[in-house]
Amino acid sequence: MNDTPQLGIGIGWRPEIADAVEALPGIDWVEAVAENLCPGHLPDSLLRLGERGVTVVPHGVSLGLGGADRPDAQRLRDLSERAEALGSPLVTEHIAFVRAGGALTGSPVLEAGHLLPVPRTWDALRVLCENVRIAQDSLPVPLAVENIAALISWPDEEMSEGQFLAELVERTGVRLLIDVANLHTNHVNRGEDPAKALDELPVEAIAYVHVAGGIERDGVWHDTHAHPVTRPVLDVLTELRSRVAPPGVLLERDDDFPPAAELAGELAVIRETITATAGRATAAPGPTPGAEPNTGTETGVVTEPATVTGITDAARERLALAETALLSALVAGAPVPPGFDSRRLAVQSRALAAKRADVIAKVAPELPEILGDGYRPAFLAYAAHRPMSAGYRRDALDFAEHLLIDGRPERSAARRRLTLWWEERAGARPPRRATRLVRVARAALGRR
Repeated sequence: MNDTPQLGIGIGWRPEIADAVEALPGIDWVEAVAENLCPGHLPDSLLRLGERGVTVVPHGVSLGLGGADRPDAQRLRDLSERAEALGSPLVTEHIAFVRAGGALTGSPVLEAGHLLPVPRTWDALRVLCENVRIAQDSLPVPLAVENIAALISWPDEEMSEGQFLAELVERTGVRLLIDVANLHTNHVNRGEDPAKALDELPVEAIAYVHVAGGIERDGVWHDTHAHPVTRPVLDVLTELRSRVAPPGVLLERDDDFPPAAELAGELAVIRETITATAGRATAAPGPTPGAEPNTGTETGVVTEPATVTGITDAARERLALAETALLSALVAGAPVPPGFDSRRLAVQSRALAAKRADVIAKVAPELPEILGDGYRPAFLAYAAHRPMSAGYRRDALDFAEHLLIDGRPERSAARRRLTLWWEERAGARPPRRATRLVRVARAALGRR
């Protein structure tokens, strides 16, 4: 893949650190979350960076390429518009599913609000490959896909991570965004050897690399993007650099942003890691497609069973049922599907609810202001029984509606504020729910 752009050293651009990013020395490129950008109203900071010759890459988080459904056409158009508006040489997304249910299962659509792992099975691979091809055909620039971090493992997987990625590249020609922090996360949480994964995947397909921080709690590694990069993550970066010179390396930080000097220090360590290992780089070839089948424990080569080759609607239906069962257990209190670790699923479920509460507090900051210390316990109680079925802004409205229908908050002044907040943003609602809420709202306003 000789046409892969040489990006250099970069950092994830976020509005909270926009000024710091512009002032950091030696920044060759930045990555911005695609869903947070509006092509006609790009942030001034990104425009200034672009004028300086700093490359901007849009990074999608909501396409759900690993889901059972084909990629949504509007989401693909949105991603294309952002790439064109930014003059980007490529776009990136994740090997993950983010929603489940719907027409394939005859059940309501559930939103995870998070990136969840796809099973490393031939069914999931066939679906993923077709979804990647659809995305590639729809985008104006090349696509690169990222390996994700996971707290949970699917039972009865048929490939390792490296084998799965190698097969994906062989079948689609897609490029890879390798997150070394996620390889470390999966080492702690799922016992997967990062060096083995790097040996198995086609390193020549790497478009760029992510480096990020996290924290370990109770034997589980949480990929927070809110803590400094740790030495074990840098060790995985060293392993990768010993095999290939990545076209780009990027530091991700999404929360608890440190002073600019600390960001500069982390970038300096990343540069040193890349430079120190440069003399030892030898590209390791990926597995040879079509080799004799084996268990994968010796050479890393796997072969798809000949009786089930090809993309089929049946594969999508099977994947849809499996992913819906898992997501229902995580966000809707459904039984744990057979073969999963119930303790790990409980950890993941709590993490999803906590993230949901954190995001709602950001997109609707008035809610924690109105509810005070009661916001978080109230939202977590709500989330335990009401899965998200649309975006976070709708989730915030549904949460407020839920409280008002229950006659909360108890303090009349807070209830009045919440009622007015809801009325200003709700818009049209289904008649029965709207009628019920209007009755509650009027009663609340009448108690002023």
